[in-house]
Amino acid sequence: MPNTRNQMFSALLFLLGQNNNACCYFRWSFETRLSFHQTISAETFIKRCAREGGVSTGSNYVTMSCVPLKRSYKELPVWIVEDHHDVVGHIYRAIASRHLPLKNIKMIHLDSHPDLLIPVNMSADTVFDKEKLFSELSIENWIMPMVYAGHVSCVAWLHPYWAQQIREGEHRMAVGRDSSTTTIRVSSTDNYFLSDGLYLSEKQMENSKPLRLNVVKVNPVPPGHWSLTGRKPEEDTEGWFAKRPRPECSNAWGASCSEPLSGSVRLQPPAVGSNMSSLADDVDDSEGSTSYVVKRTSALLSETEPYVLDIDLDFFTCKNPFKELYTQEEYDILKELYNFRGPSPHADEEELDECVDRRVHQLEDLEAAFADLLEDDGEETVARWAGNPGMAPLAQLVSSLKLRTQCPDYEMVHQAGLTCDSVELPHHISTDEEIDRLISAMKLFLRALPIPTLITMSRSSLDEYCPVEQVDSVQSRVLAVLESLYGALDVNKDYENSSIETLDCQPKAS
Repeated sequence: MPNTRNQMFSALLFLLGQNNNACCYFRWSFETRLSFHQTISAETFIKRCAREGGVSTGSNYVTMSCVPLKRSYKELPVWIVEDHHDVVGHIYRAIASRHLPLKNIKMIHLDSHPDLLIPVNMSADTVFDKEKLFSELSIENWIMPMVYAGHVSCVAWLHPYWAQQIREGEHRMAVGRDSSTTTIRVSSTDNYFLSDGLYLSEKQMENSKPLRLNVVKVNPVPPGHWSLTGRKPEEDTEGWFAKRPRPECSNAWGASCSEPLSGSVRLQPPAVGSNMSSLADDVDDSEGSTSYVVKRTSALLSETEPYVLDIDLDFFTCKNPFKELYTQEEYDILKELYNFRGPSPHADEEELDECVDRRVHQLEDLEAAFADLLEDDGEETVARWAGNPGMAPLAQLVSSLKLRTQCPDYEMVHQAGLTCDSVELPHHISTDEEIDRLISAMKLFLRALPIPTLITMSRSSLDEYCPVEQVDSVQSRVLAVLESLYGALDVNKDYENSSIETLDCQPKAS
């Protein structure tokens, strides 16, 4: 039996014969297993595949079904990480173990930030080198590389009312390779992508993959809704859930989903003197309501397809850590320096390309300026850069920073500036009551959706996007709700096993 990687691969492909679909699945399965450091012989590999399903063996042949058998976890796994991009490894392991499919994965993503940017200078081919990819990812850009790799095809970004970096509604776009730069780019013309210089027309892309993105606002359960409507919460939601069949939780993990839940959702209670009885009527269709969320997320899901439920704890309470690093005057100067001038509403291809080129040059100049200031922030250097078009406020910014600290961290200043384009980073430190109301809203819409295959969770506390004094409490409350919905959970606190150097932790643009 051949032992080397290439010999084993060639021998097994020969045994698989001419079944192209089978070979495609085999190639992924073989490469994925080896990529996770499982050294196995060809004979062991064949026997294992036969045992797990999808392969038949004979004395002189091996055949493989086109679609591998799905696998299910005994208990629903929850992987909790500190930095959000660390969930990618757990998603890849679920793909390797066939709990998630190789392609067309759906994701429900609860977060105050979209996390849909792209590593600007990363080669597109990096997505096929697992270790290199993981080293390139950051908290703001971990989803799109999985889209380009073909793993993820649908994302529902569920955001609280204080976060609106991407237009509400459904977006269809392509994610592909820019042949001129070999980097990954996206065809969406939303300012979120344009302001980072990530736009490229689909016709200019290579190896493009489709992405369906639903941007869905989630409003907290309003205070006193039970008394306002005069009805129990489960009565309010009964009709919503009846519109769409859903599996009982007991079918999967033995947990019942029949317990009463918190009330339906509306952003603000009605004004004094308004018609109280109208609340129950208009909540069903209002933006951010439970039925609104369910309709827009369930459009992406089927009862049988696996999907990932991803939760960032800053969805419930969120800080903009840069606001504490700089004065309001300094922050206003950063907004002026990094201001993004978008295209006209009905821009043609030429105008979009000009917009991207202009923005890329603007960001490159600012990055170069602050890199220069790291070496020498003397008057001559500052004056030289401030003389460039649009950079006059730089002198005032440097002067203000040097009044407060002898050696400003200009790299951090640039990171802060990158968040000051068309929309600021969200900043809303919730009270305990507000957190509970958002958790109740989450429980309501999750109750109406199919059970996820995998749950990933990010604390985002060391970089202070989720307030460190609140994160443990929020985490325990969210886990309690998930357990009430899905039964026993296999909770893995990956952040406890990570070697984290707190002093080196710095906030990044998101």
